[in-house]
Amino acid sequence: MASRREVRCRCGRRMLVQPDVRAIQCPTCHNVTQVYSLVDVARGAQRIINGFQQLLRPHQPPQHQHHPQQMMAQPPPPPRLLEPLPSPFGKKRAVLCGVNYKGKSYSLEGCISDAKSMRCFLVQKMGFPIDSILMLTEDETSPQRIPTKRNIRKAMRWLVEGNRARDSLVFHFSGHGSQQKDYNGDEIDGQDETLAPLDHETEGKIIDDEINRILVRPLVHGAKLHAVIDACNSGTVLDLPFICRMERNGSYEWEDHRSVRAYKGTDGGAAFCFSACDDDETSGYTPVFTGKNTGAMTYSFIKAVKTAGPSPTYGHLLNLMCSAIREAQSRLALNEDYTSSDASAEPLLTSSEEFDVYATKFIL
Repeated sequence: MASRREVRCRCGRRMLVQPDVRAIQCPTCHNVTQVYSLVDVARGAQRIINGFQQLLRPHQPPQHQHHPQQMMAQPPPPPRLLEPLPSPFGKKRAVLCGVNYKGKSYSLEGCISDAKSMRCFLVQKMGFPIDSILMLTEDETSPQRIPTKRNIRKAMRWLVEGNRARDSLVFHFSGHGSQQKDYNGDEIDGQDETLAPLDHETEGKIIDDEINRILVRPLVHGAKLHAVIDACNSGTVLDLPFICRMERNGSYEWEDHRSVRAYKGTDGGAAFCFSACDDDETSGYTPVFTGKNTGAMTYSFIKAVKTAGPSPTYGHLLNLMCSAIREAQSRLALNEDYTSSDASAEPLLTSSEEFDVYATKFIL
């Protein structure tokens, strides 16, 4: 018969137990002490050793039986073409689209350069991190950065995703704009304004209703969106409900274009759009400013912000932009080398709310 073993309780009392006993209660402190045999200890130690060996052993994929033809060398996987978009949660971020429509009969000049100029301006002048700016042009190598309808839609959603108070968002488009029949009755003039992506011939244009729904409606309280649209028929292409009509003497008035059929405002945030022209007008590019064809709207906007001094008002900027366009028109009229297509209408400001343009500071 096996002899009894001695175990010690935590209180210090010694107790004798039979070999087959697995637990015993102390008569002094009433604590229960687990009793392990040498076999139990050995098994536990072996499990620990096996666990460490498993962790240290290099991973070996399961071996499978292959047909001889399957043992031939497989081609390498195709390179990954799609790269992730930048994080949408920076305080300052922008989407810049420049479409030249290369090879088309309606190709443009300078739109890609406009987008690049806007990027330099935002980074160098306005403090935007370069990795928070999403560029969509025909010069980009990534398929995600080509200004197709699908990619522009995706980029617009990225721009406003998770927007919060004190976010500063910028949307810039330089390319073709147009109008088409309004089918839902929310336009006073019966026309929807559109932007033309690179593949608009097959995929269609992006209408103002959709742009408003994606870019404007999600803006929360404290978030701010500025759009700069260098395209024809772009006056209300964001479908913002208020239009600022600025006279040459600096006086202005707001036109209320709110629709009874659909809400076009924000979710508490603020949206502003500088457009190249009114809905029924055409815009253009000109070599007057730089010697190369440049979008008149893009150039006048960047120049106005740079020369206006610290914290300009919206009214001050709009006057500077209009003055620059008028100067360009005068120079074009005197120079026979420039064609009429170089002319441009005057910029237009629209907003999600009415405000005093001479008291409200422009801040990106």
